[in-house]
Amino acid sequence: MEQHVEGLSPVADISDAGRAPSGRSTTGGGSVQSVERTLKVLECLSDAGGELPLSELAAAAGLPVPSVYRLLRTLLNHGYVRQLPSKRYALGPRLINLGISAGTMLGQWARPWLGDLVDTLGETANLCMLDGDRATYVAQVPSRHTMRAFTEVGRRVYLHSTGVGKALLAQLPDEQVLSLVNRTGMPAATPTTIVTVAALLAELSTIRAKGYAIDDGEQEIGVHCVAVPVLNTANPIAISVSGPTPRMTVELVARAVPLLQRAAAGLSEDLDARESSA
Repeated sequence: MEQHVEGLSPVADISDAGRAPSGRSTTGGGSVQSVERTLKVLECLSDAGGELPLSELAAAAGLPVPSVYRLLRTLLNHGYVRQLPSKRYALGPRLINLGISAGTMLGQWARPWLGDLVDTLGETANLCMLDGDRATYVAQVPSRHTMRAFTEVGRRVYLHSTGVGKALLAQLPDEQVLSLVNRTGMPAATPTTIVTVAALLAELSTIRAKGYAIDDGEQEIGVHCVAVPVLNTANPIAISVSGPTPRMTVELVARAVPLLQRAAAGLSEDLDARESSA
């Protein structure tokens, strides 16, 4: 987990198919086809790490190149996509405020669960979400200890070397994991960082079987983390507890895992209830 220990150191298409009388192209269930296609384009850009050439983006979205081009022109005009000098398309700056607002709301909803973890375990509790090809911290309740694990909310970190990152990766199919790490590489942050694809896939298989991930000084020497996935969410989310290695004992981790899993299940239910009532 990329953090330090305080006190120690550091959107219009286009197809006439399904055209509704109102002029809106629709699909089953009353959804608007052009909106669905636009969202698909944005999701494919995100899944690819934020940028793609037109032809690859169309292939990833399963849409004709002319349709994707027209969608992109609309998104460009509104700042949700930008075109790079290389002619590749990338996610645009207008998405940043949307992401910040969504992350802030998610963090507010999660804070009671994180606070309970801190009260019970005494160590810092975190909430992270998959953000393109990184993990982004969206909420944290710090430990009350003078020496504690701390990471700024909003920080983006590698997935292969952090507990929360591995808990996020474990929610993806191996094919997507391979695509992701091929883009980002697997730099070593410490001597214990996983740096080979084979070792990472084996670790993810273990995490899926056990239901939790461990970061034993793999991102920051002297910091230990245990993390679990928050299941049944639209975007992969994970929560963790982290602290200085001397306090993150085997016994504390054993206590933490079921508490983290209970918090993850509760947060998942909260998010589902909010979505159902929206």
